Amino acid sequence: MSEVPAAPLSVRDILELDEMRAGDPVVVAGAEGLERSVRWAHVVAGPDAAALIDGGELILTTGTGWPLDDAELQPIVDELLQTAPAAVVLELGKTFADAPLPLVAGCSALGIPLIALRRVTRFVQITQRVHQLILASQTAALQARAEVHAMLTELGLNRSPVDYVVERLSTTLGAPVVLEDAAHHVVTWATAGGSDRESGAPETVLAAWADRPGRDFALPPRWDRVPVEARGERWGRLTALPGPAHPAGRSTVLELGAFALALARLSDADGGVWLRLSAQQLFDTVLSGRYRRESDVAMQLSAAGLPVDDRVLIGATLTGSGPFGAHSSLERAHLETALRRAAAPRGRVLIGADRERASSRDGTQLLALLSFPPTATDAHGARSSDGETLAFARRLARELEGVLPATTPTAWEARLSLGVPARGTRALITSLERVRAAGAVPSGARIGRILVQQAERQPLAYLVRGFAATPEVQEFVDDTLGPVLEHDRTSGVGHSGDLSRVLAAYLAHPTNRSLAAQQARLSRSVFYQRLDLIEQLLGVDLADGATIATLTVAQLARGDAIDGG
Repeated sequence: MSEVPAAPLSVRDILELDEMRAGDPVVVAGAEGLERSVRWAHVVAGPDAAALIDGGELILTTGTGWPLDDAELQPIVDELLQTAPAAVVLELGKTFADAPLPLVAGCSALGIPLIALRRVTRFVQITQRVHQLILASQTAALQARAEVHAMLTELGLNRSPVDYVVERLSTTLGAPVVLEDAAHHVVTWATAGGSDRESGAPETVLAAWADRPGRDFALPPRWDRVPVEARGERWGRLTALPGPAHPAGRSTVLELGAFALALARLSDADGGVWLRLSAQQLFDTVLSGRYRRESDVAMQLSAAGLPVDDRVLIGATLTGSGPFGAHSSLERAHLETALRRAAAPRGRVLIGADRERASSRDGTQLLALLSFPPTATDAHGARSSDGETLAFARRLARELEGVLPATTPTAWEARLSLGVPARGTRALITSLERVRAAGAVPSGARIGRILVQQAERQPLAYLVRGFAATPEVQEFVDDTLGPVLEHDRTSGVGHSGDLSRVLAAYLAHPTNRSLAAQQARLSRSVFYQRLDLIEQLLGVDLADGATIATLTVAQLARGDAIDGG
């Protein structure tokens, strides 16, 4: 006996039934319609059969009561087929030796399967079996829907994150699922735990969004899409790519998922969760190196609303420093708002938290990927990137001043570190990695509450910091600065860190010891004594150029900011 199909019963499924095979069936016309769904089976006879049909039924008839003349039969056939049956099954022998031409022509024209039975068949067995399968399929659909509803309800009660809800939907459907916002940018997506050859590969999943960033596109065949909306407001859409049928129906599963996401979205008035989720997934992908090709990352960036092709790209960090006077979440909200406003309207920005490097001492630390239209070139064809980055920093300082609460302590400030402007995905990733690894380096400018650090102006610092974590560089630091660091650790109260501070001030102004002493907040005589002690401990001549270069690199690798004031 045939198994109950997981999908709605089709004409093709019915042809495979033993009860149907007993009649030696042959498809006479409308073979292209064998996938039509069958919602019921009905036996008809006589010229008034159409009045008994609602549409979608499997019609079984012997043709009893039908006229044999084609002209007289034509209106009866036309009326019957206008009800859009799933298929017509005609038993030959009692009334017609062959399928009548009007019926064949009508079924061919409408794509309705016409199946001729060449043996006498008990219609009651066919209808019973079809009805059994349809009812079983409907029961399975109800059970499957209840299971999906229970799963999503549990996720809602657990306040599961949006990306996990989409992941569960993808697993349930066995197909990639994409959540996009109202601007048609991808918020998050999942591929059912793997990549199938047809639709699961990342480049296939996101290609449609990456090729048409920020715009709608026609739904390809076998894709399903439902809106995410509530109270008359639409926030986005859920889209499922091709995959296997589901007992509850793919669209039904997506609708239940969209309802769960809409409930969560109601509690997120400003949509901050969706904004952060999209960017954070991308930062995790980029910084962990979990991608096969640069083109994969480029498509993800474009799909999330950050154009890459023919754009000036910059990796950046923005760090709050000092007491903010409010919860860190409010500090982050103000920094993010200022960043987005500073990039608009010509630029685009993706913002994420630096999960590994954030600390309570440094305050909120954000990562940013910036994309701007190409800038004008100078006479030599070089981009005026320095002016562009400073212009962005000035806009950021202005926007930040506009959103900060009046109660923000005057000691609070933000540090903006801008990587080298780049073209292309790999260069953008490098820009972000280097500016992130560098941390605090000498500030090139102060604009309002912002210390602006430009990688272009500190190439040595960014290069050295990029390799600072390697064992070889750490060994170099210990060998070069070890005696000074040990002295500072073992000196008495009031001297901890004294020599390191003096050395940093001297290396910032090696040709002006008076200015270096002033920066170290020491009298010149005491400052000179400290320099003599450093030379004795390290066995070097601080006036030697190679020594200055070596110590500078060691200080930078150690993470000490050699600030020029």
